[in-house]
Amino acid sequence: MSQGDAVARQAMGKALSLFEEFKAFALKGNVIDLAIGVIIGTAFGKVVSAMVADVLMPIVTWPLQKAGGAEELTKGLAWNLGSKQNVLDLGAFLNEVVSFLIVAAALFIFIVKFLGWIMHNKRHDAAVPPPPTKDQELLMEIRDLLKQRA
Repeated sequence: MSQGDAVARQAMGKALSLFEEFKAFALKGNVIDLAIGVIIGTAFGKVVSAMVADVLMPIVTWPLQKAGGAEELTKGLAWNLGSKQNVLDLGAFLNEVVSFLIVAAALFIFIVKFLGWIMHNKRHDAAVPPPPTKDQELLMEIRDLLKQRA
């Protein structure tokens, strides 16, 4: 076997060990859970964007329709800064702020309140021992009788 073959085998071994390390990392439960969370978060973001654009913003702009309509409001909240590419669009920014607040509120309610309530109930349930079974009651009676004899 030549020295070139040995170097090639060593490089192949390093590549395989790198692949094995990557495989172990990628197939860990945490990484898969994170990927699922990102996918669900993306879908949730689309739902929130649709709710803001199609439900909340029409309600917010409804009182202003008499003053020229929602289109006039959004045009009034966008300014050209010299060219069509340079537009300061405050309406779009407000839309994103409302979307962020909805996501933050939903996460707060789910994580802090709902999961906190579940964890509180689990701790409460764990603190109360289950009632003794018939066998345990019989063993406790035998223990008490033996204590009385001694």
